[in-house]
Order: sequence, then structure tokens, then C-alpha cells
Amino acid sequence: MAENNWIQEVVGRVVSQVLESQFPAMRDELVRRVLEELQPNLANTAQPSPKHLLQIMAAVRQASGQKEILSALLDGASRFSSRAALFVVRGSSVVGWQGRGFASNEEVKNFALAADRGLSGQVLEEKAPLRGKAEDLDVAFTTTFGAPQDGRVLLLPLLLKEKVAAVLYADAGTNSSGQLDDAALEVLVLSSGLWLEIVALRRATAAQESGEAAAAPAIKSEAVAVESAAPAGPVMSAVAEPVVEAEAEAELAPRAMAASAAAGTSSTAAPAQAPMNAEDDAVHRKARRFAKLLVDEIKLYNKPKVQEGKKNRDLYDRLKEDIEKSRAAYEKRYGSSVAGAASYFDQEIIQNLADNDRSLLGDSFSR
Repeated sequence: MAENNWIQEVVGRVVSQVLESQFPAMRDELVRRVLEELQPNLANTAQPSPKHLLQIMAAVRQASGQKEILSALLDGASRFSSRAALFVVRGSSVVGWQGRGFASNEEVKNFALAADRGLSGQVLEEKAPLRGKAEDLDVAFTTTFGAPQDGRVLLLPLLLKEKVAAVLYADAGTNSSGQLDDAALEVLVLSSGLWLEIVALRRATAAQESGEAAAAPAIKSEAVAVESAAPAGPVMSAVAEPVVEAEAEAELAPRAMAASAAAGTSSTAAPAQAPMNAEDDAVHRKARRFAKLLVDEIKLYNKPKVQEGKKNRDLYDRLKEDIEKSRAAYEKRYGSSVAGAASYFDQEIIQNLADNDRSLLGDSFSR
């Protein structure tokens, strides 16, 4: 028995010495392995940056149909909020389409918000972003999905043809670690609304140019109808022609604003003419804003071509497809209006895209 005790003491002392010598390396290896396992989750929970916002906006622009655009918008909104849901305005109803980040996203589908009272009714009336308390939204909504931990909600109207076609709901979720980036969400909704209008216009214009007059209604419907996964999914109002809000111009995209600021104010005053009434003046102002947005979009998504075009003085040849598509959209909206003779789009091409140097566009630009 005494011999066994002696052996146990020796073994215990040797094992202790080995463990003590190896413990630092074992500890470092353990930390490394744990971090490797956690890294994917850490990457997914990292705070989004302005770079992420630009990537999300690019994803929205790459979408070709309304369902895809709205899905990209909602996916992007979930990066800047803990919970997000898109509600479609259908007549006098505000009906849920899809949700992100809720305990049950399926319950968001076809959930109706009050359209005549509370925050949801107010955002429809004011047509502007609205921040408020969860208790002022809809009792049924907070009862079903739970109130956000900070009690704050954000409602953002998606404007099409000067009407609220949908409302994006966002909050910081029910956990204390939730997030809600109001500014990023506003920029994302405004740019998504503009892209929806441009896509609808381009499709309608392409159909008319190809002589497919009978197919135009189907294209319009496909471009603007919300294709809900639920059987009785809501449908957005059709968008025949876009009317760009001044706020949309200001918030189109951070890079577009930066380009505009660097080049100075590119919108030009209307040619000298007889005094206009208030209605005609409003049309001219909207035409200038729309022309500027179209050209800013060309610059925003074709930076390498713009740089090379200026260097080689052949901007028009390099950007002809984008320029002519945007020109068709502009002419569709304002070509036959009182602003049609002002040629605001061509003025923006010369002054905004070509830095007021017509020679940079090349000989192919004949206007």
C-alpha cells in the first residue's frame, strides 16, 4: 500500500510538471480554436458601414423586377435595423408583404396596419419619414410581434408617382443589443423608389419603341405589381410615369451627392422666355431635377467609363447605351410637356457629365 502511494505521488508530480509546461500553449490553442468557431457569427453581427450601404444600393440597382427590387430593399434594411417589414398600400389598407428579423416573419404577411389613425395613418398623410413610439403605432402589431426594447419605431414611405405605394417599418428589436440606423434606411428607401420608377419607365419606353403597344400594360403590371407569396398578396398602384421629389434628389446616394458637390450646381436655369404661371414653373423645376438625377445615376455607376471617356474625349461613345436609355425616360416624362423645348437632359449631359466641356463628349454627340 505504501509502495502504491509512492508511485501515485511520483506520477502526480510528473503529470503536474508536464501540464504546467504545456498549459500556455494549450491555452493559446484553445483560444484560437474558439475564435475560429465564432468568426462567422462575429462577421455577421459586425456593424454595417457606409461601404455596406453602397453595396446594398448596388444590389437594388441590379434587380430587374419589382419583386426583386423590394426584396433587395428589405434585405438591405435588415442590415441597418434589427427588425424590418414592408407594408404595401392597397386602396385604403396597409398590408404586410414580407418581414425580416421577427420571431415569425410569416406572420408579417398580410398583417394589416391601421391606415386612418396612429403612426401608420400619419405617414400616409404626411408622405415623409416618421419616428415615434411603438405604443402610437398599432396595438395589434405590438401585441403580435412585441414592442422594441427602446420603444422606438421608424416608418419610411416608398413614394411612386407622388403617392405612398409602400411603407417600410423598422425598429431595434426586442434585445438590448439591437440596432436602428435611421439615416441609412432613409437613403436606401429613397434610392429604391427612384430605381423602381426608372425601371418601370425604361420598360414602358422599350415596349413603345419596339411597337409592342399591346404588351405595354403587361410590362407595366410586371414592373410594379408586388408578387406576394401569400395567396391574397397586395398589389401596388401602377406607376405610369415618375415624378421625382426634391428629397429624392438630395438623398439619391452618398457618391452621387459627392459628385454633384464637386462639380458644383449642374442644374441650369430655363432659357429666357415669357413669365410662366406657377403650374408651368413647377413642371420646369421637376424636369430639371429629373434630368439631373438621371445624369447623376450615369456618373455614379459608370465611374471608370467616365474617367476614360474624359481622357480620350469620347464620353458619348462609351456611355451611349446608358445615355440614350436615360434620354428616353426623360423624353417619355417631359418631352411633350411645357419643359420639352428646354432640353434640360442635354444641358445636364454637357454641364454635369462633361464638366461643361462639350468636346469631351466626342463628335458622335450631335445635340
